[in-house]
Amino acid sequence: QVRLVERGGGLVQPGGSLSLSCTASGTVFSIDDMGWYRQAPGKERELVAIVTSGGATNYDDSVKGRFTVSRDDSRFTVYLQMGDLQIEDTGVYFCHADKVHAGSRRYLELWGQGALVTVRS
Repeated sequence: QVRLVERGGGLVQPGGSLSLSCTASGTVFSIDDMGWYRQAPGKERELVAIVTSGGATNYDDSVKGRFTVSRDDSRFTVYLQMGDLQIEDTGVYFCHADKVHAGSRRYLELWGQGALVTVRS
């Protein structure tokens, strides 16, 4: 069975940096879009950034210029480099993968377990 395993996150002061990674475990052949969503306390889950299989990226306006999403298809891993973090960036960050072809199965989408990012003075 394929899972998305996240690493990273933690506590940082405003203006600081953190990074996240998310790797698809198991026998993976291909993944379409990969990306990151976040859910702040008491709020809906929202898109942060995505990177397509072709390498195109899209960011929420709130993180443009501060966050960078990238992927390594040889490792089926997506990364999120977060800079100039602000208190409003606090939340649980979930990685997401579209159309995962793994072994004999095809998954429409997969979600990671979530990584907590806390920005606090």
